[in-house]
Amino acid sequence: MDLSGRQVQISASILSADFARLGEQVREAEAGGADAIHIDVMDGRFVPNITVGPVVVRSLRPVTRLPLHVHLMIVEPERYIDEFIQAGASLVTVHVETCPHLHRTLAQIREGGARPAVTLNPATPLAALEEVLDQVDQILIMTVNPGFGGQSIIPSAINKVRRLRQILKECGLSCAIEVDGGINTRTMGQVVQAGADILVIGAGIFAGEGGIQASLQRLRAAL
Repeated sequence: MDLSGRQVQISASILSADFARLGEQVREAEAGGADAIHIDVMDGRFVPNITVGPVVVRSLRPVTRLPLHVHLMIVEPERYIDEFIQAGASLVTVHVETCPHLHRTLAQIREGGARPAVTLNPATPLAALEEVLDQVDQILIMTVNPGFGGQSIIPSAINKVRRLRQILKECGLSCAIEVDGGINTRTMGQVVQAGADILVIGAGIFAGEGGIQASLQRLRAAL
C-alpha cells in the first residue's frame, strides 16, 4: 500500500494466532495479503513471557512463501541466531539492550544468510542506534513494552518514529522502519504518517471479526 511515496507493508504476528491451527492461519494470512510473518521469540528473561523456538520457524518455512521475520526478545541472541537462520528465518531482529557487541551480532546475521535488523524498547533512546544505522536493513521501534500482545500503543513512541525517519533522511539511508505494538485501524494512520514502512499486527489480524482475510482487508482499507 503506497502512502507518501512509501510502500507500507503489513507483517502478521503469530503471537496472537491459534497455535492449534498455526499452519492453516499463516496460509490464510498469506492469502489475505500479508507481506511477512512476524515471529516473536521470548525467553522469560529479557521479557516476561516464553513463546517459541527454531522448531516453529522450521515448521512454518514450507507452509508459506512469505518472508519469516524472527524477532529475538532474548538474552545472548548470538547463541541462537545461526539455528534460527538454518530453520528458515529471512530476517532476524535483535535488541540493542541484549547485544554488548552489536556490530558483531549484526554481522553474524548477514554472514549467516539472513537480513539483519535491530530494535529497541520504548525507554531506550534512538542514540543507541547511531553507530549501526548503516549496518541494518530494518529498524523496529517497539510501540509497547515487549512481552505480551494486545497492549495499547505508547503515544511517545509515535514521535520516536518521526525522529528516526528524519535521522535516516539526514544520513541518506533507506532502511525500513517497522513498528510493533498496539497497531490497529485507529492507530496505523498515525505511525504511517510519522514514517513507518512496516506494521506488525497480531490481534488485529488473527483475532479480528470475520476471520483473518476479512481482517486484512479492513486493515488495507484503513491504510
